[in-house]
Amino acid sequence: MKIKYTLIISGTVLLLFLMSITLITNEHQSPDGDPDNGGLFLPGNFKAVVVVDSLAGRARHLAVNTNGDIYVKLKFPDTIGGNIALRDTNQDGKADSVIKFGNYEDKGSYGTGMRIHKGYLYFSSETNVYRTRLDPNSLVPDGPLELILHTDGAQEHAAKPITFDGAGHMYVAFGAPSNACQIENRVPGSTGVEGCPLLKENGGIWRFDEAKPGQEQKDGTRYATGLRSVVAMDWNEAENCLYVVMHGRDDLRLLFPKLFSARQSAVLPAEEFLKIKEGADAGWPYYYYDPVLKKKVLSPEYGGNGKIVKDGAKYTQPIMAFPAHWAPNDLLFYTGDQFPARYKNGAFIAFHGSTNRNPYPQAGFFVCFVPFKNGVPSGNWEVFADGFSGSGAVMNVSDAVYRPMGLAIGPDGSLYVSDTEKGRIWRIFYKGNKNNFGTAQLAKMELRKKLPGLSDPPVIVKNNPVKKVLTGGAKIYNTYCANCHQQNGRGDGNLFPPLNNSEWVTGEKQKEKELVITVLLKGLKGPVKVKGSSYNNVMPGHSFLSDQQIAQVLTYIRNNFGNKSSIITAAEVKTVRAKLN
Repeated sequence: MKIKYTLIISGTVLLLFLMSITLITNEHQSPDGDPDNGGLFLPGNFKAVVVVDSLAGRARHLAVNTNGDIYVKLKFPDTIGGNIALRDTNQDGKADSVIKFGNYEDKGSYGTGMRIHKGYLYFSSETNVYRTRLDPNSLVPDGPLELILHTDGAQEHAAKPITFDGAGHMYVAFGAPSNACQIENRVPGSTGVEGCPLLKENGGIWRFDEAKPGQEQKDGTRYATGLRSVVAMDWNEAENCLYVVMHGRDDLRLLFPKLFSARQSAVLPAEEFLKIKEGADAGWPYYYYDPVLKKKVLSPEYGGNGKIVKDGAKYTQPIMAFPAHWAPNDLLFYTGDQFPARYKNGAFIAFHGSTNRNPYPQAGFFVCFVPFKNGVPSGNWEVFADGFSGSGAVMNVSDAVYRPMGLAIGPDGSLYVSDTEKGRIWRIFYKGNKNNFGTAQLAKMELRKKLPGLSDPPVIVKNNPVKKVLTGGAKIYNTYCANCHQQNGRGDGNLFPPLNNSEWVTGEKQKEKELVITVLLKGLKGPVKVKGSSYNNVMPGHSFLSDQQIAQVLTYIRNNFGNKSSIITAAEVKTVRAKLN
């Protein structure tokens, strides 16, 4: 009896063990891909499924827990919450439980950063970094919300990306609200400030204690400097080192039309992929990287002319240079095992897409892959996932159907990608024989580099309305306004507000007309609300334009993009200018 009893118990244990293995396998098993891969073009036997579509509040960054639960940082938070939790309860690849949470006070639309670390969900707003304990049995975190880092005030380039080194430290980037630390930001010809004071609290990366509540910026250690704006940042575990992809500066032609052509402004400077060691200085605001010369050159605000190198070589150089204005908004080193071996420890980069390549097509809008070996790229960058923006050239950023933003790895090694325009999330996974994956499977993706959204240098497309001769207010608008507000006047949906049917633009009362004239003369600093949405950026004053020019461009704006308002006269501009002076 004793032996029989032992055998029964052993059989039961074995059965329970096999059942647990089956449950774990099913929980992390890849679903069938959507017939069209959710609209994406992918290499070889990679497949994709749309996990969720049309999230209320859209999406910025995201993180995936060990049980497959997804957490999303919203682009437009509301009074219910700034985050969304997603769960797929029937393992079909689709989220069927969607719950909003995280009602904290400073839910700025530009806040970013979402990471899971040591059982905590970390996320950031424009000014703060929070964390809350995760419970695998509960989709929505119900523990207390800890304020780990507090900073004062939101500003341009206020993203707070976060990453961890595994040694108890959290790294946070602080962007600089400027192109090149000019005396007057975004004013043509304005010179840069020597010994840039912005670098005291901006333009770099700070290191903090990952678990200590209530820290301020002064409690951290400046880890690196000379970085204008970093949103894409990750710790490479294989190399035990920090990496970033930096947003390069803008507006070379707008600010220095005698030195740079529209074409040069569209292709310069590079978005820099940088390996960041403690004490690194990437050279901003004094230098930028020219991908044609393959050197850091002196910024025009400090006496450069696009060719002067001077001391550029002494600063941290990029390990790879990407075309200008692609907007790298997330970086992720792939540590999973589901993908073919060549992807292991390589870098995925989400390019959100440009806004200021006017009059050329906007570019980017895809997920890139960079193979790595010994801490540096072992090959050229590749198109990994494309098709986000739709078909055809994107002349205005609002024409893009989707714009990739955040990246995360699931427990089975799937890659998750979030979109800011519709609030869609894709899950990308591999379904083929990993041993057969190679150059042949990548060849079709390489051809996509010739499309308008990825070609470099860019080309004017046949249906580009800017090819037509522009006169009067249209020419002034195209020169000074279109980079931000776009050719169609709809802005970019995030940083730059729309002008179409905007209450700031179309008013007919004297005070309303004086307001729009004042904004153009003096500029405007956020936060402001336009058509019900919040924007927090800096619009420079354009008082350097004549009364006639300001009247022309405002009349153009007030009678285009669906607007139908009365003209602005030079006399009205002169009156307002006199009052301001």
